[in-house]
Amino acid sequence: MKQLWRNIVIKLWGTIILLVAFVLSLLGVFLLPYIDMEFTSNSYEIKRLFVIICIIGFSLTTFFAFFLSSKITQPLLQLKRAADMITMGHYDTKVGIRSSDEIGQLAVAFNHMGEKLEGTIRDLNYEKEHLASILGSMTDAVVTFDASGKIISSNPHGETFLALWRDLMENAAEGGTAFPPGSGGRKRIPQPLEEVFEAVVAEEKEVTTKLHVGGGVWSVVMAPLYTSGTLRGAVAVLRNVTEEVRLEKLRKDFVANVSHELRTPLSMLQGYSEALLDDIVSTPEERRELAQVIHDESLRMGRLVQDLLDLARLETGVLELHGVETDLAPLLQRVHRKFAALARDRGIAVELDTPGGEGALVLARADEDRLEQVFTNLLDNAIRHTPEGKRIFLRASRIEADNGPSLRIEVEDQGDGIPAEDLPYIFERFYKADKSRKRTSGTGLGLAIVKNLVDAHEGTIHARSRIGHGTTFTVTLPVAPKSVAVEKRR
Repeated sequence: MKQLWRNIVIKLWGTIILLVAFVLSLLGVFLLPYIDMEFTSNSYEIKRLFVIICIIGFSLTTFFAFFLSSKITQPLLQLKRAADMITMGHYDTKVGIRSSDEIGQLAVAFNHMGEKLEGTIRDLNYEKEHLASILGSMTDAVVTFDASGKIISSNPHGETFLALWRDLMENAAEGGTAFPPGSGGRKRIPQPLEEVFEAVVAEEKEVTTKLHVGGGVWSVVMAPLYTSGTLRGAVAVLRNVTEEVRLEKLRKDFVANVSHELRTPLSMLQGYSEALLDDIVSTPEERRELAQVIHDESLRMGRLVQDLLDLARLETGVLELHGVETDLAPLLQRVHRKFAALARDRGIAVELDTPGGEGALVLARADEDRLEQVFTNLLDNAIRHTPEGKRIFLRASRIEADNGPSLRIEVEDQGDGIPAEDLPYIFERFYKADKSRKRTSGTGLGLAIVKNLVDAHEGTIHARSRIGHGTTFTVTLPVAPKSVAVEKRR
């Protein structure tokens, strides 16, 4: 019954029925006594006529209700169905125009509204897809938050960033949960960003900072988001700048180390040359001693400059390797002979262990001169850090690695060893594990050059060491590297 009374035609029909009933009842109240008094002979016929008129009036109201249903209700129902279709996303829905009255004008306005709405939605979708393409192609992570810190949206790099930080936070929780109950869980702002987010919300201004998370460095730019002048959240742009920070530190350390390495020989050259110019020395022996020092320091500076040039060429890819078939057995024997006499003078024994059989240590493509430089640097480093009475072992063997047949060469000494915290950095330029170690004839670039040369041969090098038990450098070289250019022989 309630549903029936919601129909506008039923309401109009009911209203007219009540109005007609009221009018007829009012007439009946005043006319019926008058009819009885004035028309005593035929009052019954007049009353029957009155009843017939009432029935006709009620019938006419019912007919009028059906007329309203066809003229008013049906167009309104069509408008309702069209509105429902638009609500479901069918923006091209049209309403038929049957008249030019107010309902017809409403239908025209509705169709025009649908066209405008369709164009607006199309433009919005275009802008949304355009913005999504831009965000998707960005190398930076973009994440938006609402005013409570809940994550609203993010681009693909933002999803990767959130997953990375989520894992880091969960690992830092040591088996617990990084998201306490009621915090919104994985949809909540990551803990390292909370302080930045609170500052943006409180001050309503952009904040730029760097965050150190899990051994990495992240550049963060977070700005507030507004809607109609009201703060509704924040948007964060994040970039992993770990490599940039590392390279900047290396650059600064490199400049400082080069300055330090050059300052000492330059000071000695200047001091001893001034002594010669001022005739401070009195005997030929002293002159020869000063000249020898100047000569040695100049040679050291020359080696330093040459090592720097070699390292720069290796790191920039300018230095090309010329690969030929190389047998490491005679190469290692040559390097062993080169250092055997020097080691014997220092009371150190150098032992060579290579497999028997022809072709056991043959590389299909390798630069023999550069590999000799690798093993020369490793043996020279081992001799300089091995005390008298100890041994150095130079071993070579053929193994099966993940990338195919390879050769493994080990240089093991019985020196003091390298602390575990220093092992990851020993291949960096000028790095010294023992900061208090006396100055040696080395340039501090040997291991950096070795690593770059091994990398250029598609090989690997790593070191293992124990304090008091010596250090072992292991070089693994693929038998047939792909990147080494083959030298054409004439």
